[in-house]
Amino acid sequence: MAPGRVIWPGATLSPVTVPRLRVDDFDYALPSEAIAQAPAEPRDSSRLLVLDRSTGRADHARFHEIHRWLRPGDLLVVNDSRVIPARLPGVRSTGGAAEILVLRPLDDDPARWEALVRPSRRLAVGDVVTLRSGDRIEVGERLGDGTRAIRFAGDPHAIMAAAGEMPLPPYIRDRSAPPDRYQTVYAEPPGSAAAPTAGLHFTPGLLGSLEAAGVRRTTVTLHVGLDTFRPLEGEFVDQHHIHREWYEIPAETRVAIGRTREDGGRVVAVGTTAVRVLETAARTDAASGWTDLYITPPHRFGSVDAMITNFHLPRSSLLLLVTAFVEAGMGESDPFGARDALLAAYREALEQGYQFFSFGDAMLII
Repeated sequence: MAPGRVIWPGATLSPVTVPRLRVDDFDYALPSEAIAQAPAEPRDSSRLLVLDRSTGRADHARFHEIHRWLRPGDLLVVNDSRVIPARLPGVRSTGGAAEILVLRPLDDDPARWEALVRPSRRLAVGDVVTLRSGDRIEVGERLGDGTRAIRFAGDPHAIMAAAGEMPLPPYIRDRSAPPDRYQTVYAEPPGSAAAPTAGLHFTPGLLGSLEAAGVRRTTVTLHVGLDTFRPLEGEFVDQHHIHREWYEIPAETRVAIGRTREDGGRVVAVGTTAVRVLETAARTDAASGWTDLYITPPHRFGSVDAMITNFHLPRSSLLLLVTAFVEAGMGESDPFGARDALLAAYREALEQGYQFFSFGDAMLII
């Protein structure tokens, strides 16, 4: 795409100079007690840190108070992907335990999927894992990055519904939360192996009150995959490889964004997954497809004015994306200044007792 192309009114992209950043530059210390083990109840009682990118100021509130920073005419863009019960415990033909974490479909064959399989080294091509429902999954070839091809002997979604568990991240040791608490209240099309967690804070009541106040909402879909759990690889940020994830942006969402731009409202992305869809759409005419967009500082944002997000893992691609967004609001190209501002907000959150990661508290970055 030619530099400077306008996708939506007000969305102009231009080239940026990318310094070589080290992975170590995006590390921080996190005590284990700050990793949320259970979701807040009710959902919108979680804490909210509001970070002003232009000043570095951090304000503190509860999520149900987010209307204080949103305006009539703003547009919330949410990722409506539904988490599938992708964790499948089973047994090998030898009687030993096995586990399959289903990631995404492969090719045009609805029975063939990509997955993480354990113990992968003990499972040869053609070996079968039997699930507690009695359904069988055949283990296939190695695909790279530690994943395997698998084949369901039947309808994959029906089998996962019968035998699967919610794929909570490995840092959540408490598995007592009801399955729907790892699901947004507006989730629809199934396909994610992890929740788009920024949306977990919304309740139907909060969404209704925001709509009544003139804050509109529209949807995109991105089926979240393996990279949610994957740390940055290599010594330098540009050595990391992002896995492809399926996205779709409806025509009505494009229209809503254009109208919001014309009316002077802000596009507020709910989560890093929504950001990736919108930024992919700002660079292509495709309404759906696979995206491997890897957002690192500096980055010209073509579609997002504000972002709701959680607190992310050290040395992660998500932390890089948020750093890039902070930098974009500073008025100058300074990735290290943006990193320092973001990590200062993280330190303040830790001092205030915020909880981090999937079931943790939220940020609004304006």
